[in-house]
Amino acid sequence: MRGPRPAPRPSRARGRGATIAAFVALAPLLPAAAVAVGTVKVDAALPYVCTLPSGPQRATVRIAAAFPERASAGEEIRPADVATTVELPASAVAGLTTPRATAVRAETRLAVGVTQDEQRTEVTWSGTAQPVDVPAEGSLVLTTTGDVPSLTTGTPGELVLTAGALAVDLAPSAADGAATAPPSLPVACVPAPDAEGRTVLARVPVGADAPTGTPSAPPPSTTPPSSPSSPSPSLPADRPAPPTAPGATRATPDAPASPGAGPRPEGEGLAAAEEPPGTPAPRPDAPPCVTEKPTQMSLSAYITGYANVRKLNGASLIPVTCMLIEQGEMQIPDAPPPEGEFHFTTLSRGNLSYQGRKQTPPFTATFLTFGFQPVTATMVLEQVGPITVDTLVRVIFSTFDNHLENTVRAPLVLRVLDVKVNGVDLDVGPSCRTSAPLTSPEPKPDKFPGKHLVLLGLGKIPYGQPAEGYVLTGGGPLTGTVTIPPFKDCGAGGEDLDRLLTAAISGPDNHVKQIQGQTCSVGLETPPPDQCTEDRQPLVVPKPER
Repeated sequence: MRGPRPAPRPSRARGRGATIAAFVALAPLLPAAAVAVGTVKVDAALPYVCTLPSGPQRATVRIAAAFPERASAGEEIRPADVATTVELPASAVAGLTTPRATAVRAETRLAVGVTQDEQRTEVTWSGTAQPVDVPAEGSLVLTTTGDVPSLTTGTPGELVLTAGALAVDLAPSAADGAATAPPSLPVACVPAPDAEGRTVLARVPVGADAPTGTPSAPPPSTTPPSSPSSPSPSLPADRPAPPTAPGATRATPDAPASPGAGPRPEGEGLAAAEEPPGTPAPRPDAPPCVTEKPTQMSLSAYITGYANVRKLNGASLIPVTCMLIEQGEMQIPDAPPPEGEFHFTTLSRGNLSYQGRKQTPPFTATFLTFGFQPVTATMVLEQVGPITVDTLVRVIFSTFDNHLENTVRAPLVLRVLDVKVNGVDLDVGPSCRTSAPLTSPEPKPDKFPGKHLVLLGLGKIPYGQPAEGYVLTGGGPLTGTVTIPPFKDCGAGGEDLDRLLTAAISGPDNHVKQIQGQTCSVGLETPPPDQCTEDRQPLVVPKPER
C-alpha cells in the first residue's frame, strides 16, 4: 500500500523534465514486435480530498483514457484521449468568489504509478483547460486534457497503472478579464479513504504469455496493485510506487500464491498435472465468513491471536474468527490540526460471526492452576455490543507520510463451556461466564463509556513505501491489556464454582495480541480476487503471533 501524497507544485520546466526522465526510464527504445490488438476505454470516478482555502473538501475526480488491449514486449504503450475532470463542491466555489472571481482556468498534474512485478516508477499526466465561468451556486466542474508520456517495457508481464495524488493550479479572473489577488490558487488532492480498491486505471498485459486481462475502470471491479508479480528490468527499482488512499490493500505474505508462482528453470512451462493459470490456490482452513447483505462499505476479515492469563502464567490461542465490518465515512475533526498537517477520522463498526452468532468459535486451553493442577477449559468470547474501530489519519505535508492511530473497542464476555481438572470433567453448568465484559483502560471515557476491551494498532504509510503496522483494510497487529472480571453462574447440582474460577483466572494486566488479515471488499460488484474468494469471503487467513 502506498501513502497519499498531495503533489508538489513544480514549475512547468521541472514538470517537462520529470516527464522526459520518466519516458527515458520506461522506454529503452527496444524494437516493437507487434501491434496491440484493440483499444479499451476507461472512465473512473474516484473520491478525493482536496486542500482548499476553506479547508479540506471532498471532491470527485474523473479520469478517462484509452489503452491498448495488450502489447508486445518493447512496444510503445501510449494512453490516448486522456482527460481529468475535477468536480469541486459548492463550499469550495464560495472560496473562489472571495476575490470576486467570475471565471477560472485550471491546470492539473496527476501522479500515475506504473508497476510491473517489483519494479515501479511514477509518471505525470498533465492537462490544461480553457477558462470556465464560476457558477453562482452548485459545484464547479473543470476538465483538462493533454498529451501524456508513453510507456515501454522490454519484459513480459502485466503493467499496472494507478491513480495517485493530484495537483490542481487554479487561475481565477475577474469579470473584466483582470487577474485576481492572489493570481493563482494551488490545490493539493489525494484519494479519499473510500477510494481504496478503486484506484487502478488499467492493467495492460505485455508479451504473449502475459495474463489476458483488459484495462478497465476502477470502480467497482479492480483493486490497487499491492504486490505485482512479473519482473521488469526496464522499469527502475528505485522509484516509488503510486500514492493511494490510507487503507489501501497491502501485500500479505499469507495470501495464497497463484498456481505455478515462483522461479522456474529457463524454458520450463507448467507441468501437465498443474491447474491452468488463474485457478486460485486453496487457502488455510477457516470458518465461513459471509456478509449476507453487503453495502459498498462492507468489509470482512479474519482475526486470530493470543491472550495471556497472567495468574496462570500461560496464553490462550484466539481461534481464527470472522469479523464483518462496515467501514465508516471520513470525518474532519472540529479541532484544527497542527500547522503542516491534515487530519481526518473514520469510525467503523464490526461484528464477530460464527454460525449466526456474534462470538468466536470455541477454543480450548490448558493451564496449571495454582502452579500444579492441569486444567483444560473450553471457552468462547461472546460479543455483547457493537465493536468499533476509531481511526485517526494524520497527513504530514513536509514528508507526505501518513500516520494512523487505530483504536478497536470490543465489549466481550468470556464464557466457559467445559472444564476438565486433571482429565476429570468439572460441570460448570450452561451459564458460566464473566460477570461483566473484559475491561481495558479507556483513553476517551467520555466519548466511549462502558466496559470493553481496547486494542491499539499504530500504522504508518511512508510516501512511496509499503505500509507499516496496522491498517484497517490491510490488517496487521493490535495489542492491549485487559482485566478479566470475576465469574458468575458457574456450577451445577448446587455446587458454586464462581470463587474457584475467579481465584484461578480473574485479574488485571493480561496482555492481548490480535492479528487481523487483509480485508475482503465484499461490497464491490466484483470483489478483488487478491482479497476475496470466489464466494466473497476473505482470501487471507492470518497466523497468530505472540
